[in-house]
Amino acid sequence: VQLQASGGGLAQAGGSLRLSCAASGRTFSRYYMGWFRQAPGKEREFVAGIRWDDVTRSQDSVKGRFTISRDNAKRTVYLQMNSLKPEDTAVFYCAARSSAYSSSSVTDYDYWGQGTQVTVSS
Repeated sequence: VQLQASGGGLAQAGGSLRLSCAASGRTFSRYYMGWFRQAPGKEREFVAGIRWDDVTRSQDSVKGRFTISRDNAKRTVYLQMNSLKPEDTAVFYCAARSSAYSSSSVTDYDYWGQGTQVTVSS
């Protein structure tokens, strides 16, 4: 599986961005998909994940602001980010796990996209 993330950029606090992650391969629907982020000097952290049947989970700091979704026909996962805050500034990565079960652990994911920069100004 190859993953290509896009949609990052610069936003003002309170603004919105939508990230996309396009996947290759015919078995996309079998993968658990996740979004992670890594801020300068910090470890990569789980943001949100989505199962094949659209069951989702997310970290507390983004609940109510970020929404993960997927389109299995287009082999694409999205992260809609609203009410952005300066502390959301990070490189965002999409990842695929060769399992239907959710996980928030970096080490449980088998494939990673190249990352897309999100910068939120105050």
